[in-house]
Amino acid sequence: MSESYLRRLVRESGLPMDPLVEGVRQESFDELARTLLALHAEYSRAAEAGDRERQAACRRLVIEAKDHARWAARRAKDPAKRETKEEMAAWMLVWLETPDAFPVWLDLRRKKLAEEAEPEAEPPQE
Repeated sequence: MSESYLRRLVRESGLPMDPLVEGVRQESFDELARTLLALHAEYSRAAEAGDRERQAACRRLVIEAKDHARWAARRAKDPAKRETKEEMAAWMLVWLETPDAFPVWLDLRRKKLAEEAEPEAEPPQE
């Protein structure tokens, strides 16, 4: 059995999981944010403890998920799905490049996306 298949089975059980077991979830932006923040916390704890192996494990999970998102974006026939996967890959790139700044960046990015999603207010009619 593959690691991803086993991870999916454990996820479906509903049991709480260690971030290194759960990995990066890409079903929605909320799940992506939740799991990237959990891995960020794990990465930070490992850094404080000097556990480079655990830090590397966190990075490997994010790299694998980023690669998967890029692959899904390339294969997507639906432009909206392609755009979603490209955005998700961008989030993971920020996590990888600047893990300490990621939580603040994520908060700002989500606010920006929410603003863009709001329909523009129509000017009052006289």
